[in-house]
Amino acid sequence: MKATKKIVTMATLLALSGSMLAACSKEAPADPPKDGAGASTPPTAAAGPFSYPMKTDKTLSYWAELNGNIGSVKPTFQEVPFFQEWQKRTGVNLKFIQPPANQAKEALNVLLASGELPDMIEYSWSSSFPGGPEKAINDGYILKLNDAIDKYAPNLKKYLKEHPEVDKQIKTDSGSYYAFPFIRGDNLLKTYQGPIIRKDWLDELGLPMPQTIDDWYNVLKAFKEKKGVAAPLTFLGMPTALFGLDGGAFIGAFGVIKNFYQEGGTIKYGPMEPGYKQFLATMQKWYAEGLIDKNIATVDTKTMDSNMTSGKSAATVWNSGAGIGKWQPIVQEKEPNAKFAPAPYPVLKSGDKPKFGQKDFAFVPTGGVAITANSKNVETAVRLLDYGYGEEGHNFFNFGVEGVSYKMDNGYPKYTDYVMKNPDKLAPAQALAMYARSGYNGPFVQDKRYIEQYLTMPEQKDGITVWSNTDAEKYLLPPITPTPDESTEFATIMNDVNTLVGEMSLKIILGSEPIDAFDKYVDKIKSLKIDRAIAIEKAALDRYNKR
Repeated sequence: MKATKKIVTMATLLALSGSMLAACSKEAPADPPKDGAGASTPPTAAAGPFSYPMKTDKTLSYWAELNGNIGSVKPTFQEVPFFQEWQKRTGVNLKFIQPPANQAKEALNVLLASGELPDMIEYSWSSSFPGGPEKAINDGYILKLNDAIDKYAPNLKKYLKEHPEVDKQIKTDSGSYYAFPFIRGDNLLKTYQGPIIRKDWLDELGLPMPQTIDDWYNVLKAFKEKKGVAAPLTFLGMPTALFGLDGGAFIGAFGVIKNFYQEGGTIKYGPMEPGYKQFLATMQKWYAEGLIDKNIATVDTKTMDSNMTSGKSAATVWNSGAGIGKWQPIVQEKEPNAKFAPAPYPVLKSGDKPKFGQKDFAFVPTGGVAITANSKNVETAVRLLDYGYGEEGHNFFNFGVEGVSYKMDNGYPKYTDYVMKNPDKLAPAQALAMYARSGYNGPFVQDKRYIEQYLTMPEQKDGITVWSNTDAEKYLLPPITPTPDESTEFATIMNDVNTLVGEMSLKIILGSEPIDAFDKYVDKIKSLKIDRAIAIEKAALDRYNKR
C-alpha cells in the first residue's frame, strides 16, 4: 500500500535536510539480544583474490529511509545491529543520512537540488523518480553501473547470468543497470495479499467461503443483519485496497484494474472499460446498504486493525503477515474460537479463475541502491553492495547472524526464539528487522525459507496458495521503463487522469454521483489524452519485450 506523502514546504525540508546530516553523528551501539548476541566470523571467500572484509579506511555515505519495523524499535540506522554487522563484515564504514519517515520523496528532491550527494542512495528509481532511471543517469545524479558491475560485482553478475528474465527486468531499455536490486527469489514470495474474512462467523451462520461477487454480497449482508457487524467490509485508505491498482481485489472480478494492463497484445486502461462501470455500480449498492465501511476514504492502518480486532468489520483485503498474523492472536485472546482465513479473489461466475490478483515480479522497484555519479568511492561501494548477492551475504541479509537470529538445523537456517518469540515482546517482523532485511527489501535476493518460517499459522500459509491462484501474470504489465521524455509527458497526463478517476470513482460509490455519470466521465478521461498515455505504455512494453 502506498502511503499518502505529506506536503512539506521547501523551507521545512531544507531545515530537515540539515538536521538529517547532523543526526549522522556517532551513536552508541545497540545492546545485544538477551539470548547471547555476538558477531559472526567475517566471510573470507569472494571472487578471485578479493575477500571480505575490505581493507579500507574510507567512510562512505548512504542515504535511505528507515523501515517502519525498525523505526518502531530503533530510531536510527546506527543503532540497528544489522547495519553495524554489515559494516563489520564488509570492512566499510558507513555514514547514514536518514530522511524523516514518509518524506523520502520530498527529502530526496531537496538532496538532489543541493548538489551535495552521498555515495549511495536507496530509492524506488524505476517507479518513483520523475523521468525514470535513465533520466537520473542523464541528469548526472546516478551512475550507469554496467562497467562497475562487470569489474567489481561478481556475485550479482553471476546471478543475472543465471537468471536472464531477472536481468531483463532490472535494466533500462537501452541496457543500463542503475541500481543494485531487490529480487524475490521464488514464486512463493511474489504473492502476500488478498481477501481475509472471519471464517468462524461463516461457520456459525452456515455459510460457505465466498467465491463470487454474489456470494460476497450474501455473506456481508448476513454479517450485518445476523451478527450486527457495523462495517462488514473495510479497506485501508480509499482507494488502495478497494481498487487494487496492481492486484485487482474486488474490482478484478469485473475483468479490470484501476491501472493499465495488457490483454491480447493490447494495452488497456481499466477505468475506461465497461467492467469498471459494473464495479462502481456494485460498490455503490453495497455502500448504500451499509456493507462497506462508511469511512473508506480515511481508514488508516490503526483504524483497520481496530475494525478487524474489535468485530466492527469482518472482511478486508490485506497481507498475510500484517493482517492475519497480527489480528489472529489479538482476537483469539478474547474469543478462543475466532479465526481469520484467506478467501479467494472473487469472480463473477462460479468456477472461473480470477483474472487479477496481487502478484509481484521477481524484480521489486523498492529497495534498489544506486551509486551517485560524483562518488569518489565507486569500487568500494560496488563491492559493499555486491556482498548481499554472494552466499555469505545471502544468508546474512535473509537470516542475520548465525547463533543470534538463526541457527543451522540440518542445513536449514532456522530463526531463533529471539526472532520468533522475542524476550522483549517484539513482534517477529520487528525482531527480524534488527538483524536481517528479508522482512522488507534491500540489495539482495530474498530467500523463500524466510517466508516459510515467518508465516507461522496454517491460515497464513494457505493465503499464499489461495491468493496465488489467479491469471495475474498474463495481464499485469512487467516493469517497463518509458524514456525520459515519455515519462515526463506520461506523468503530466496521468496526474490529471488519476485525480479525475479518484474523485469520480469515490463520488459514484458514495452515491453523490449517479452511475449514469460514468459515460461522461470516460469522455473526460479521453479529453485528457489518455490515448497518448496508452501509446506510451505500449511503446515501453514493446521495447521491454525486445530487451
